[in-house]
Amino acid sequence: MTDTATQTAADTAATSTDDGAAYDVPADATAYTCAYCGRPFARESWLALHRGLAHPNELDDAEIEAFRAAHDDEEESLSTFRLQALGALVLIYFGLLMVYALV
Repeated sequence: MTDTATQTAADTAATSTDDGAAYDVPADATAYTCAYCGRPFARESWLALHRGLAHPNELDDAEIEAFRAAHDDEEESLSTFRLQALGALVLIYFGLLMVYALV
């Protein structure tokens, strides 16, 4: 990302955005700030997702590609979580069914 602004915590202790919302950034954190609205993010991938969802018409090709990569990674993570949650629910269900059968 060419225009990703990273700021140290001393610069972002009480960051406010264009819409008037204020964000408290911890003193030891690095913030990735959106160039369009000024909102801080803890991770660069979250910034890319925000740009793609909140400012889709203002992105250049590199930012669009970063959004697509971050979106694909997020979808993969969500798919993995869904499978793990389903597996846990199935194990809990059958575990409780076996306990009920024994009692």
